[in-house]
Amino acid sequence: MYATIRDFRKKMDAGRFCLGAAITLSDPAVTEALGGNVDFYWIDLEHTPLGLETLQAHLIAARAVEVPALVRVPGAEVWFIKRVLDTGAPGIIVPQVRSVAEVKMVVDACRYKPLGDRGYGPRRACNYGQETEPYIKSSNQDLFVAVQIENIDGLREFDEIVKVRGLDSIVVGPYDLSASMGLMGQVTHREVTGAIERVIKTARAHGLYVGMGGGSQLDDALRAAEMGVQWLQAGSDFGYMIQSVKQQFERIAEKVPACQPGRKISAAGANAGPV
Repeated sequence: MYATIRDFRKKMDAGRFCLGAAITLSDPAVTEALGGNVDFYWIDLEHTPLGLETLQAHLIAARAVEVPALVRVPGAEVWFIKRVLDTGAPGIIVPQVRSVAEVKMVVDACRYKPLGDRGYGPRRACNYGQETEPYIKSSNQDLFVAVQIENIDGLREFDEIVKVRGLDSIVVGPYDLSASMGLMGQVTHREVTGAIERVIKTARAHGLYVGMGGGSQLDDALRAAEMGVQWLQAGSDFGYMIQSVKQQFERIAEKVPACQPGRKISAAGANAGPV
């Protein structure tokens, strides 16, 4: 169940900078197709219409191609976290945490007693009841629990958040953090980068892995790596699809003048017959 997550940790422990893509589309073939090109998936349930049945299909595809799937849930609600974990998510990302108490609640929802207070009923996660005891033991040890710092409230309590037992990783959300600081979208502003650098330095000093969510721009990835980020969600499925089509069609249009992809023609032009 957790073999891919253990490999993911080993990569980071060895100094590897891990790259992943956000999964936002419903077809599990997307996850399967990307399998040979990513270190992890960031399956996004926060900003997409994806539901739990669709999530299960993505998790099955991820396991088939042996890539760890980190599921970003909509929030810190225990009832939803429980359903995602029982569906078989080997890793979870909880966005917008704002206090030590909230992070403790998240960790408790992810760990079985005596480390937490997770309710029992894993279903698919324990191979449909066929590997119950091994799953419970490995879950407390291997489940990858990450929380996102993307609000000034979380920053204020960050020095205590990193001390929460059972937390594996901190994830920086640059855009929401910049908005919370009154600098919407200014992710390279010195106040924003200063806050991000403090988060990264503090988290790593406490033995936590550090991730970051972002776009596919090369400069952003290089900046994240230089800051000390260890795993980066760089772009998304639909973003890469659009980017690839746009770049390739523009190359073709340079060689074929009559090709103008995406441009509409007038009704007169469309109906004009031979002269």
